[in-house]
Amino acid sequence: MKQGSASQKVVLITGASSGIGKSIASYLTQNNFKVYGTSRNPEKSSSGDFKMIQLDVTNLQSIRDAIKHIVQKEGRIDILINNAGVGITGPVEETPEEEIKKAFETNYFGPLNIIRQVLPVMRANNQGLIINITSIAGYMGLPYRGIYSATKGALAITAEAYRMELKEFNIKMTNVAPGDFATNIAAGRYHAPVRDGSPYKNAYGKTLKLMNKHVDAGKDPQLMAERILEIINTPEPRVHYKVGEQLQKFSVKLKGLLPDKLYERILMKHYKL
Repeated sequence: MKQGSASQKVVLITGASSGIGKSIASYLTQNNFKVYGTSRNPEKSSSGDFKMIQLDVTNLQSIRDAIKHIVQKEGRIDILINNAGVGITGPVEETPEEEIKKAFETNYFGPLNIIRQVLPVMRANNQGLIINITSIAGYMGLPYRGIYSATKGALAITAEAYRMELKEFNIKMTNVAPGDFATNIAAGRYHAPVRDGSPYKNAYGKTLKLMNKHVDAGKDPQLMAERILEIINTPEPRVHYKVGEQLQKFSVKLKGLLPDKLYERILMKHYKL
């Protein structure tokens, strides 16, 4: 088993073929980290300056094979960044159950399974850092994004418990919640169709256009990459970080301050409902 350089930390980043994941992988590589990015189809990905390996977060054997490959090459995994995820939109009532399950398989069960496979490696080295990329949407139930909010919220809450369970092993965990960033998530996410005859047709159609507009006008993913490096260099990371537009970050604070119904009215006004 090869032992990597003590000065070069080994990082595993899921979903590194594009968007936020690719930006983080490239930036960490530029800052002297040994980065392994993953994708379901790495041969179709142009990673440039970091290694890409095959990993499907919904396939346990794929996860085991990827981690085994890295450990055989490097002897350890110092940092895991759970970034792979899928978007999903639609009225909760009309979103097919199988699509809901797919979203949870990728956004929730996938990260949990990767953590389970990485923890023994980190424990053997008596150190490690796990960063879960969640979402500001996970702090609130957003109209026509309820399932997505639920997957990200579930991961963040589970990680709060995990942090406490891992302290005795010198393994740290944190959640980083981005707001809207200019990525291709809108093109790749599942959209429940805007159906003729649906009671949600008009409201969902308008909200969907607004959501896509927000992503198109989102911040540069490089901002996330720079924040991730800062967190890695923090001796004791916080439980939660939020990255994005000030208004989006402030919306989380507002939720804790305002009465529920008032906050709900503000959200509905924002989405023109």
